[in-house]
Amino acid sequence: MDKLRRLAILPVAILALTACQAGSGASGSAGASGDTAAACDNASGEDLLARICEAGKIVVSTDPDYAPQSFIGDDGELDGFDIDVAKKIAESLGVEVEFATPDFAAVVAGNWSGRFDMSVGSVTVTEERTEILDFTQPYYFTPAQMGVTEESGITSIDDLAGEVVCVGEETTYQFWLEGALNLGPGGEVRREAPEGVEVTTLPTDANCAESVQSGRTDFAGFLTASETLRQAIADGIALVEIEEPVFFEPLAIAFDKSVEDNDSLVTEVDRIIGEMHEDGTLTQLSEEWYDGQDLTKAAE
Repeated sequence: MDKLRRLAILPVAILALTACQAGSGASGSAGASGDTAAACDNASGEDLLARICEAGKIVVSTDPDYAPQSFIGDDGELDGFDIDVAKKIAESLGVEVEFATPDFAAVVAGNWSGRFDMSVGSVTVTEERTEILDFTQPYYFTPAQMGVTEESGITSIDDLAGEVVCVGEETTYQFWLEGALNLGPGGEVRREAPEGVEVTTLPTDANCAESVQSGRTDFAGFLTASETLRQAIADGIALVEIEEPVFFEPLAIAFDKSVEDNDSLVTEVDRIIGEMHEDGTLTQLSEEWYDGQDLTKAAE
C-alpha cells in the first residue's frame, strides 16, 4: 500500500492536530477547477448552497484519526481517501474546503448548529440516521472486519462470545454487536454477533488499535472497516484479522436534516457524487488509497 500511512498516534501528529484545529477547523485548499464550469457559477437564491457559494468555502467534518480514510499526515495536514473526495466535491462546487474534526458521535447526532455544512467522514447510511441526516447516494462500500489481539489467541468470531470487543462510539460496529443494525440500501449483514459479547467504546475506531499498541488488555476483539484494521496491522500493532467480513456498509455524504434550506446543496453534491462514479474519479481514488481495490460498488 504505497500511499497508506501509519495511524496518527505520535506526539508530533497530536501537536499538528492541535494546530490544525484552532477555531474548530483545519483549513485545506481545494480551489475551483479553472477550465470547468463549477456549480456555484449558476447558484442563485438565498439557501445554504447560495450562502456557501457567496462565502467561497464549504466546511466539511471528517475524522482526524481514521487511516486510510482520513488522518493527519507527516506534513501536519489532513490526508486520505475521504479528504480527497471532499476536495473533489469542493472543486466541483467552485469553492475552497475547510475541515472540522468533531467527534463522530456529534456528527451522527445531527443538529450541527451550523458548525459544518456536510460530513465526508465515512458515515454509514442506516434507517435510524436517515431520520436526522440527509444523505447522498453512497460513494463507497466497506466490509466490517473483526480483528482480535494476538495475545487473545482467538481464531473465530464465535469464540468472542462473552468477550469484550472495542469499537468506535455510535458506529455501525457498535450497533451490530448490540443487535441493532439496520443498514440502508446497498448494505448487507452476513452474520449475527456472537452471543453475550460485551462492548467497550472509544471516540473513534482507531483509538481501539492505539489502545492495543499502548498495552491495554481489557478487550480481545476490535471491529472496524477492513482497511482500517489492515492499516493498524501494517503499522505493527498486535492485531489479527479473523474470518470473513460480518457486514458490508454503504457510506455516503451526510447533511444536517434540521437545516431546512439545504435541499439544493444535497441535490448538487449527490449529482457530483454520481458524476464521480461515472467518470471513474471515485474508482481512481479508491484504488489509490486501498491498494488497488475498487470499493465504490456494493458487495455482490
